[in-house]
Amino acid sequence: MRVNIVHLKKYYGNTKAVDDISFTFASGQIFGFVGPNGAGKTTTMRILATLDEPMEGDAFIDGVSVTQYPDKARRMVGYVPDNLPTHRDMSVHDYLDFFGRAYGLKGGHRRQVIDRIEEFTNLTGIREKALVALSKGMKQRVSVARALLHDPPVLIMDEPAAGLDPRARIELRELLKMLSWQGKAVLISSHILTELAEICDGVVIIEHGKILRAGKLDKILANISDVPKRTVHIRLLGGHEEAYKHLLQTPNIEKASLLVDNTVEAEVNGAEEVCCELLVGLIQTGFRVLEFRQRRAGLEEIFMNVTKGEVQ
Repeated sequence: MRVNIVHLKKYYGNTKAVDDISFTFASGQIFGFVGPNGAGKTTTMRILATLDEPMEGDAFIDGVSVTQYPDKARRMVGYVPDNLPTHRDMSVHDYLDFFGRAYGLKGGHRRQVIDRIEEFTNLTGIREKALVALSKGMKQRVSVARALLHDPPVLIMDEPAAGLDPRARIELRELLKMLSWQGKAVLISSHILTELAEICDGVVIIEHGKILRAGKLDKILANISDVPKRTVHIRLLGGHEEAYKHLLQTPNIEKASLLVDNTVEAEVNGAEEVCCELLVGLIQTGFRVLEFRQRRAGLEEIFMNVTKGEVQ
């Protein structure tokens, strides 16, 4: 199962919400979809979920066009919006039962499917609780459960971690990992980049409707040429404050910090050769260096360096 987004365009007046974007992800992969607010993430996801139509381009789910065959494509997609509609007079179980009927699940099979999904998403204990009484984390579980009722091979999730407490975020991460192990293709948007980096196989960075980076996460993170500044972690045998003052006066050091464990972090402006020269200089000055480690560029650093943060 492969999802292909091909030259997708969607404009609202003069605003280019989605401006000729193309990327691919497949079964068993979790792809992060990141960008500033208004970058075009939700519009792209709604097009994939057949809830909106592009002006140009198309998206294909296992070769099925979402524009030409939306009914067929819809059966292959589970969509988790950023907010669950609140129905004051409906319980969790009734809500899932309604959508089970809408997906054509009948009789005993529908009951078995709902019971299995409630157990999988840890909703069994609150199945009779009213939707309006649920916390944000519980509502997200219900939204995921609804999206899984028809066992879609593709899952589209729009900011599912927004507003969740730490426990709910951890549970969501574990749930996503299980879904990918089951072979589902997952596209998830989030502003919590450190957590995305822990679970994602790939990432798509978008701004002003245009893709800035897309591909396997390890390859994007390995391309540290995107990040002109490097952070080094220095642990010494004594002389921490002197080393800190020394670094503040050293060329190519943007800033330095003396941490609570008496180690020093320095932000180096330059290539790896500059880091080597920094280490040589510390040793020649007489500092006894126990550890000198360059911190690998993370998704947050990549994001901050390739985006501008401007609103359309």
